[in-house]
Amino acid sequence: MEQTDSELISAVAGGDGPALMALYDRYNRLAFGLAFRILNDATAAEEVVQDAYLALWRNSTSFDSSRGGIKTWLLTIVHNRAIDRIRAAKSRGTLVEIEAADYSGVASDPWDGVVDEIDGADVRAAVAELPDDQRAAVEMAYFQGLTHQEIADQTGTPLGTIKGRLRLGLKKLSSSLADSSPHARDSLPAHDRAGP
Repeated sequence: MEQTDSELISAVAGGDGPALMALYDRYNRLAFGLAFRILNDATAAEEVVQDAYLALWRNSTSFDSSRGGIKTWLLTIVHNRAIDRIRAAKSRGTLVEIEAADYSGVASDPWDGVVDEIDGADVRAAVAELPDDQRAAVEMAYFQGLTHQEIADQTGTPLGTIKGRLRLGLKKLSSSLADSSPHARDSLPAHDRAGP
């Protein structure tokens, strides 16, 4: 019988290497896909994933399931490490190592259930459906790691307009992704299901 993520992270916290490998087998493709999408470099993406699993190993005792799931924690670490690499390359400064990702903002995130129900193809399709200006803003913010101000500067667009495009784009993505999953809408709180 397959162990749950909670059982595996508890075993990892006890120094169980095979439990870490089980988590690696479970999520490495998803983690690599995220890192590669952000970095567009397979070698760098592999390094980011390795760093993320090392951070998971080192900090497994600090994992708190009330703050989010293992997958969310791992993908947050991967995302942060990949963005750090992009920013370090831009500034030619040193890469700041983040040993434990701050995932406090996802504690009661209803989208954890949605993420379990969707896959990369659904996300790519949902992003492709966005209007060009919203899609570009979302891709620059979430896949290139640019700040709102950096997006505004690069595109020559007012900062308020960029913020509006991101807000609208993310709202459309959440609606589209919730609709693409048969169980996703049931996992959302009532106020999120109602919509505008």
